[in-house]
Amino acid sequence: MNFEYDVVIIGGAFSGAATALILKRKRPEARILIIEKTTAFDRKVGESTTEVSSCYMTRILGLTHYLGHHQLPKQGLRLWFSNRIDQRFDDCVEVGTRYQSRLPGFQVDRAKLDSHLLELAVQAGCELWRPAKVTNFELNNGNSQKVSAALDGGECIVHARWVVDATGRATMLARKLGHLRANTEHPINAVWARFNGVKEWDSYEWRERFPDYANDCRTAREWATNHLFGRGWWVWIIPLQGGDVSAGIVYDSRIFKLPEGRSLGQRLHDHILSNPVGREIFGAASVIEGDVHALSMLPYHSEKVCGDGWAAVGDAAGFIDPLYSPGLDFCSYTSFYVADLLGRSLAGEDVTERLRHYNEQFPITYRYWFESLYKDKYYYMGDADLMSAALLLDVSSYYVGLVRAAYRDPECAFLNLPFTGIGGRVARNTMRFYSRRLVALANRRWATGYYGKRNAGWRELYDGFIPDSRIRKQISRGLRRWWKCELINIGLMLRQRTTVSAGQVSAAATEAS
Repeated sequence: MNFEYDVVIIGGAFSGAATALILKRKRPEARILIIEKTTAFDRKVGESTTEVSSCYMTRILGLTHYLGHHQLPKQGLRLWFSNRIDQRFDDCVEVGTRYQSRLPGFQVDRAKLDSHLLELAVQAGCELWRPAKVTNFELNNGNSQKVSAALDGGECIVHARWVVDATGRATMLARKLGHLRANTEHPINAVWARFNGVKEWDSYEWRERFPDYANDCRTAREWATNHLFGRGWWVWIIPLQGGDVSAGIVYDSRIFKLPEGRSLGQRLHDHILSNPVGREIFGAASVIEGDVHALSMLPYHSEKVCGDGWAAVGDAAGFIDPLYSPGLDFCSYTSFYVADLLGRSLAGEDVTERLRHYNEQFPITYRYWFESLYKDKYYYMGDADLMSAALLLDVSSYYVGLVRAAYRDPECAFLNLPFTGIGGRVARNTMRFYSRRLVALANRRWATGYYGKRNAGWRELYDGFIPDSRIRKQISRGLRRWWKCELINIGLMLRQRTTVSAGQVSAAATEAS
């Protein structure tokens, strides 16, 4: 059987469905085929949106009504630190917002979100083959692209002007074309599962046992993305509609190894219980059988993301780290850019320059994003002082550089990949500088035994982040905490020198005697 389409999209989850939906709105007459291999979507690493991806879903895709009725609202990020296994819950360090978030965010069940978006694409007029597995493809530059797929026990061959790779981590085109590159500088792994029986963060019991903890915060802690931190690892805790809780660990294999255990789910649960905050929340919880997942070597990217006749979007183009939930941000920028590019091409416009820009800018965006936020971060994320400074500076930079632009003019913002131009280089250099300093401070603290010493006895609750001039307040707070850490570092350096000098004198005296 032979079919003719303008665009064939391989993969029907968020990125593929979003690309199809946007393109269909731009070019209603476009003949679009979506090929999805699974009968039902599975879960992804993390299930939380950012302010940028939320803007894309509400103001571009028009999912406000759906998200409000079928997913949970998100109340920002909340970080927890400890330095002893037997530490009291209310003695652990808490960093997060005191009030509700100013901009929308959501705790999403990705399987449900992906299914809904795919349904919208079909309703808009896209054709769907599901389940269907792509068995082969031939790319012929500007000529007809050929895709073969197994469907209903037979093979179907289609020809199209464009092929879009939305296969996620399978990265079908990047693998076949030799463009896939692993990020060996960032060797992180993940294990995650769903739990039931997780204790509520805002129940009456907490008010009885820890009144100061309960009274200090004005928003619902349970609706935040709660994070537990240690040196070389972090755990996410995300509530989902229906009562289940998504929890997972991401760890740097250079620094941390997940403890052995009976099963992967039990190993994850045991690690959470070894943390005083995790023990309070997950003490009576249990892993939902059959819903445990793991991935090794998470980060990668495609060195080339498009050509005349094909393009990659979302996780098929690259993935860095689930901390701060940037995955859907990448999906948002790439799906909108490619949909706009395809729409222009189908209208007869020469898109050569846009293809060149996408190929040049995406690797830069990926590299700068990695170097600014994630490179060697796992060395200091277990220290409350250092990580709280990073959180304030990281999120403030995100608001200044991306969130503000997205809400000012969404269509324009999503056509410009992050870290573009001179402003992007300045942002990268600034963020990379303070991140490197935090890594250096962490190494000094670890060498002198000071690492995590202040992971007890304080709580930092701030008003929240706002994409206007008031963000200066959080930037100032982050800078003060960083500079305080620098002052402590000077004291540690002097202490090290004194210790070394004393040791040299003692050694000399011993040798003389």
